This record gives sequence, structure tokens and C-alpha cells, in this order.
Amino acid sequence: MLSLFSFGQSFAHGVHPPHHKEQTEDLPIQRVPFVSRYVMPLGQHIGVPAQAVVAVGDSVYRGQLIAKPNGFISTALHSPVSGKVVDIGMHRYVDGSFKAAIEIAADPYSTQQFIDPVTAYGEANRLAAEQMTREQFIDAVQMSGIVGMGGAAFPSHVKYSIPDEQEITDLLVNGAECEPFLTNDHRLMVERPEAVIRGCEILRQQLGAQRVAIGVEENKPESIAQLRQYINPEMPIDVVPLEVKYPQGAEKMLIKSIYNKDLPAGQLPRDIGIAVNNVGTIVALADYFDQGMPLIERIVTLSGPGVEQPANLVVPIGTPIRDVLDFAGGLKKHTREVIMGGPMMGMPIADLDAPVLKGTSGILAFTHKETARPPEYPCIRCARCLEACPYFLNPSRLALLGKARLFDDMQEKYQVMDCVECGACTYACPSNIPIVQLIRTAKDNLRNKKPAKV
Repeated sequence: MLSLFSFGQSFAHGVHPPHHKEQTEDLPIQRVPFVSRYVMPLGQHIGVPAQAVVAVGDSVYRGQLIAKPNGFISTALHSPVSGKVVDIGMHRYVDGSFKAAIEIAADPYSTQQFIDPVTAYGEANRLAAEQMTREQFIDAVQMSGIVGMGGAAFPSHVKYSIPDEQEITDLLVNGAECEPFLTNDHRLMVERPEAVIRGCEILRQQLGAQRVAIGVEENKPESIAQLRQYINPEMPIDVVPLEVKYPQGAEKMLIKSIYNKDLPAGQLPRDIGIAVNNVGTIVALADYFDQGMPLIERIVTLSGPGVEQPANLVVPIGTPIRDVLDFAGGLKKHTREVIMGGPMMGMPIADLDAPVLKGTSGILAFTHKETARPPEYPCIRCARCLEACPYFLNPSRLALLGKARLFDDMQEKYQVMDCVECGACTYACPSNIPIVQLIRTAKDNLRNKKPAKV
């Protein structure tokens, strides 16, 4: 089929960090063995935390609903294993804080095989995705627990709730995976291309989209070839190779690269007729509607100079990070830091006993060599951060205001809330100024600012 899209274009600005994907890009996906305990935070998605529907002492089976949505911007939670609920209380989160969670002790005698409850328990036949109305589809996605799998963990059903006055013409699937080290999406596209295509068709039909574009960076030729092999010529689906540049996987950048359209500040992709989903989310949709499996596991890349045995792993959600690392031989002696996600936007892990979450795309370990902070020098007005910023902000000015704690000026005069914290500015800065960290601190202060009393 002739391409429906333009090739060779890209967004302005951006940076080119080393890929560092060679450790894991050719490693097939493995499954982590089940462990003895799992911790399922009720608030591991953007929005309102889920509400527990089980009690301490209850027996649960793998895939059983254990927490229901507690509002529209909320999603369900399911047990990753068969076992017993041993605690519902405050547990350590990846950032070191304590959050409400359900702790489950796995049944050591269970095979932990997932069985579709429709088959196993004689429930009413589930409608096929093609037979569902839009409302039924949205309700089903909310109860499946599916969220954005690229790291943001935004409830997917909210994205699919399109106002009547809006029309989705294009489904854009994000397979760019522009963060260094991460290869979980790449291996998913290589090993499960049929599920990617199936998920695309389910969502395209439900949204009424006319065509589908799967954007994949050119450093993943095997992914591009595998997907194209499974696309029927009659399908309005195309795989679009993208220039290797960071942050190619950001929504605005992806839309610019594929459609040559600018998404105005404050607008969502649906406002210009586009729905954007990560390739992992697309596969989760296929697994749920064809196999009945809710979001109870995900693929995680384990990599970095501090890891003994890099790997791409299928990990049940709720698995302690320490157990995942132990499966891969543990950490090297000189490891100094472990982060969740990619090195550009990832979160430092405060406690290795914290669990893998729905949004955990990677677990990366770094030694002193990579984490030692170089000396910081004064800004030399070189404008490299301006040339790097894909959102056309003024990072150097924001950094100066952040240091002076002039947070209101950052919001009112320089649109700091438009920053997505991609880290391109910090990467490009020759003075080693932690620009994105200063911006992140300012945004946190602005969000938590209490309104003045009248």
C-alpha cells in the first residue's frame, strides 16, 4: 500500500543523546518468575486513586478485580496473582512516600495461569469489541485498568471519551521509544506485531478513525519490518519511519513529524482530530478484548551500566523492584543509582522494595561514573538550551527565575507549565546547570500553592 503520510520531516530543535540500546535491543522477552508478595498501589495512575473492593483475608485469583474506579478519571486494579490479601494500608512508593496499597501474598501452590473468567466462571458472554457501542467500550476499558504505557499512566478510557462535536480522523500509535536504553516497545513490536495490528484495528473502529500511523524511529529497522509484514494491504495502517531524535516520542513532536501539524498550547490531540496511544497500550487493548486479560503485567527493560544481566522482562505489576533485579543477577558493586523509566525523564527509585507500576517502562542502574554531578558554572548565554527545547521556551531564563524562586513570573511571563520536563535543555547545557530540575521544582510549587485568603 502506498504511504498515506509524508516521510523525512521532523520537528524543530531537540537533541541527539547516545542510544545505548545495544545492551537489550536483541534480547527476547523473558518472563520473571512469580515471587511471594505483591504490592498494588491504589493510585498508580493519573487521577483519583481506585477504591479497594477486597478485604484483608480474602482469597483472590489472578486477574480478579481488587479495586474499582473511584471517579471518571480513575481506573480499576486487578490482582496480578492468585493468593490472599494480607494488608490494605500505607506502603512505600517509588519516590519514597507512603501511599495506600493492597498487599497480596501469592499462593505457592498455584500455577498462576491466567484464565479468562468468562470461560472459567460461567459469567455472561463478553461482547466482542466490534459489537460494543462507544459507551460500552469506554466502560470496558476503564474496568480493564488500562492506562498509557509510555510512562504517564493516564487512564486510557478518558482519552477515548471524545465529545460529540469532535471527530477523530487519525489514530497515531507511538512506537518511537526515543528514551536511551529502553527497548521494551521495540521488542513488543518485534515479537507481537499481530497484537499491535489487532489493537490498532479495535481502537480505529471504535474511534471512527479513517487511518492509522505507527511512528517508529529508524534505529529500529526490525520493528518496522515486522509490523509491515503483518499489515494487510486492505488495512488503512502505515508504519512511518522517524528521524532518530529526542524527544521524538512526545505527542506534539510525533504529530509534527508525521502530519506536519502544530498542536497549539493548551489543546489536546483530539482537538485537531488525532488520538495518540503508546504501542504498549494498543497491545493491552488487544489482550483484554480478545483474551479477557486486564492490565496485570507489562514489559520492562532492565538495563544500564550497573545491571549484571540486562534483559527485557514480562513483570507482574506489583512485583518488588528488588526481586526483578535479583532475577537478573542483581546490581554491580559500584552501582550508585537506580531509576524508573528512561534517563532523560525517569524517576530515581528511593526504595528497591517499592513495586513495579503500570507505568514502569524501564529499570535502569547507573554507577558513580554516570551519576557523578559535574561542577556547575554560570550561564554563558550560549542559547543551546533554546536550540534544544522542542517547545520553544526559554529554559535559561526559567532556570534563573527558578533559582530566585520567582515562580509566579515563570508562570505568568514565560509559560513554565507548557514545559513537559523532557530534559533536552539540561542535556544541552555546557555549564551543567540542572535546568529541568529547577523547572520541575517551580511547577511543583505552583501546583501546591494555596490560594490567597480574601
